[in-house]
Amino acid sequence: MRRLTAEDLFVVFQPIVDVGSGRVFAHEALVRCKHKDYPNPPVLFEHASREGACGRLGRLIRDIAFGVTEDVTLFVNVHPEELNSRWLVQPDDPVGFQRRPVYLEITEATAFTHHELCMSVLKELCKRTGARLVVDDFGAGYSNLERVVALEPSIVKLDLMLTRGIHQNKTKQIVVRHMVNLCKELGAKVVAEGVEEVDELTCVRDCGVNYVQGYLIARPATPPPAPNWPPQPQPQKKAGRNSKRPSKAPSKVG
Repeated sequence: MRRLTAEDLFVVFQPIVDVGSGRVFAHEALVRCKHKDYPNPPVLFEHASREGACGRLGRLIRDIAFGVTEDVTLFVNVHPEELNSRWLVQPDDPVGFQRRPVYLEITEATAFTHHELCMSVLKELCKRTGARLVVDDFGAGYSNLERVVALEPSIVKLDLMLTRGIHQNKTKQIVVRHMVNLCKELGAKVVAEGVEEVDELTCVRDCGVNYVQGYLIARPATPPPAPNWPPQPQPQKKAGRNSKRPSKAPSKVG
């Protein structure tokens, strides 16, 4: 893992779209590895974690992502083990040198299990660089509202399990409406990720979300793809439903 270079990795981008206008708000940067031993981001970061190389890998991904794009607002994921690393807070990190806003994305689980580090490292980094904080997978089961609220995120991403089939599930609709109202009162915008059907898009829009992300809008690609808007139904995939990567990991990894 410590021998990986920029030649071994590449980054794809998935648009996050304003649900009212269809305009691109930002793109999420997602890492891919060319080596068959690391077929997806969870496996890649699992190996990096074993070798204590998550900080170095995260920095390498940021260097690639910001090097590919120009004048694009990016969401970049922060692995929880990066919070213990010197890499994330180095003064030459590209996070601090962008003309457009940078959004640092952590999972709700990370906000819960690494709360003190999030408070001390991420909040200080955001204050110093102007980056903004995103809490992903909100409602995934680790909910501790007090800790999430304390981080004062600019953006909250609903867990994709809340999005899937929401148009057919009244309970999910009630839960999402309450979450959206809570986030609005706290001053946070809301992203519904994992949107793959037109009916899902219509429903989350009616529930009040600000932005959407998923295969219906665009699949991850490089350079950053244009959104499918107004959205047209997409061909059904043979297996799995995921807006970002082949398999969903419990921690955000790239």
